[in-house]
Amino acid sequence: MGKYNFDILHDRRGTSCIKWDFGMERMGRDDLLPLWVADMDFKLPDEIVADIEKRASQGIFGYTDPKEDYFDAVSGWFERRHGFKVDKDWITITHGVVYAIVLAIRALTKPGEAVLVQQPVYYPFSEAVRVNDRKLVNNQLVYKDGRYEIDFEDFENKIVSEKVKLFLLCSPHNPVGRVWTREELTKLAEICRRHGVYVFADEIHSDFIYSSFAHTSYMTLGKEFRDRLVLGTSPSKTFNMAGLQVANIIIPDKEVREKFRYENMITGYSQVNAIGLEATKSVYTKGDKWVDELIEYLEGNLEYVRAFLKEKLPKIKLVEPEGTYLIWLDFSEVVKNSKELEELIVDKAHLWLDAGAIFGEETALFQRINIAAPRSIIEKAMEQLYEAFR
Repeated sequence: MGKYNFDILHDRRGTSCIKWDFGMERMGRDDLLPLWVADMDFKLPDEIVADIEKRASQGIFGYTDPKEDYFDAVSGWFERRHGFKVDKDWITITHGVVYAIVLAIRALTKPGEAVLVQQPVYYPFSEAVRVNDRKLVNNQLVYKDGRYEIDFEDFENKIVSEKVKLFLLCSPHNPVGRVWTREELTKLAEICRRHGVYVFADEIHSDFIYSSFAHTSYMTLGKEFRDRLVLGTSPSKTFNMAGLQVANIIIPDKEVREKFRYENMITGYSQVNAIGLEATKSVYTKGDKWVDELIEYLEGNLEYVRAFLKEKLPKIKLVEPEGTYLIWLDFSEVVKNSKELEELIVDKAHLWLDAGAIFGEETALFQRINIAAPRSIIEKAMEQLYEAFR
């Protein structure tokens, strides 16, 4: 029996919560069980909430910058959990990883130049490229025998033929759940180095790794691969702190760091969220055991979904996740097109999931489901899906 109870239901309605309070605005109805956005329904442990409350009790929230204890907390987390040290000077604090992706696109490429992604991928990657007037290049992941792999030949060919300047890496990969191996990442890194391509490695899901798998940070591949690297990290996924808007962007190379910081400066961005800084410091010093127990709980949710589908809905194929709390389901044996799938999920099952089409054209018959919720909610969602088939 663990210290923390993840079965407790927390009613988040009425808190302007995007996940639970915006069904009418976003879906035109309020009768859907939401398992879409990457937002957990778990409360932070009391010891961390106490630190946040202590800071809030001062009642003064003026301009705030981090001091040494903040950087010590961030560096300590990555050394303990991921095996690399972070120099204080490498860290640029922003209010989010997606914001940092946009900064990197602007800082390291010019309008019209090519940026490569690997679809199906977290949709803001592609949006950030398009809205900043860069050329979107796709190295489609290969779906083979229920698992996704990288087409390395296509990856290098696209870099050369499209003159790619920046690669947006999602590691672990959202939504397909792959935890890229050291061999896979090294191969990507060698290709990028050979052709002078910058890499933005989004490792925001790196704390969610399932048993028998291990996350390899791009930072640990070798110093020779760091000179064109921007590493996106944040406690926002690990501790469900997106609303506190703090991300730590790690850039070892001085020249790349200065380009990134200049782009940040000209947006008018300076000090970050005062409560977010306090929360980050707290979770990165006191949150290890909570995260360890959380992953065990998520593995239980995953096992429940796996067994349920196998027994009651065998035509829906689970793409086995190696990491993240987002699971990717293949409905291609169930429906003929995305319209049928939407009717099944929304109108019949009364679920609010993320449609596969938003991650890329080739995955219109997939759905992404967030399993970071109390088991009873996951059970309810599966039963509603089963009833929709009946």
